[in-house]
Amino acid sequence: MPTLLLVRHGRSTANSSGILAGWSPGVDLDPHGEQQAKALAERLAGVPLAGLVSSPLDRCRQTVAPLLEARPELVKRLDERLGECRYGDWTGRPLAELAAEPLWKTVQAHPSAVVFPGPEGESMQEMSHRAVTSIREWDAEIEREHGADAVWLACSHGDVIKAVVADALGLHLDHFQRISVEPCSVTAIRYTPTRPFLLRLGDTGDLSGFAPRPAGEKAADGAADGDPGDAVIGGDTGVR
Repeated sequence: MPTLLLVRHGRSTANSSGILAGWSPGVDLDPHGEQQAKALAERLAGVPLAGLVSSPLDRCRQTVAPLLEARPELVKRLDERLGECRYGDWTGRPLAELAAEPLWKTVQAHPSAVVFPGPEGESMQEMSHRAVTSIREWDAEIEREHGADAVWLACSHGDVIKAVVADALGLHLDHFQRISVEPCSVTAIRYTPTRPFLLRLGDTGDLSGFAPRPAGEKAADGAADGDPGDAVIGGDTGVR
């Protein structure tokens, strides 16, 4: 069966400002994210890719742009099912502010019960279902077109990738907050007729993020002000 390289977009302007971007327009990679995208293309230089599928959101398009520039033969295909979770009325709000909302605790402890507020909000179960369905359908198509040894890449978002990883590991969605994937990290999964194999999780090739922040410095996502066991909604911001 093919090998999937599941890439989270590079650090965005929303990540660096601690905002839950969702489907907000005009969210681009910040300068650090642009460098991450260039480095990603270099990291993948020796890996043949049979296909590339991306979320339609700008920060994902910009993340794969250097890779497509280096490989003009590679065709980019867009799939809305790989787009970010639709956070409804939470979209565009600061994460530190959202942490005070009653729904935040449910998102942390029981995400399978969460439906984000507002007419545009979706449930985390819906997000997980569409993402997993997309990945498995594309994986099967890649195998039909390019064979079982093919490697392909999908570029998506933090919560989406966490949901796909949880499915691959056989975890209930309520456990997906135990998973963390940083901006521009690579997660590798191989699906087989009997079970998926998680080959790599959140690999950035950079260990600097493990260094502690200077004393008194707060995290951009506001996590330092709340429960240290809370997961960042939308995924790790990549800001220390």
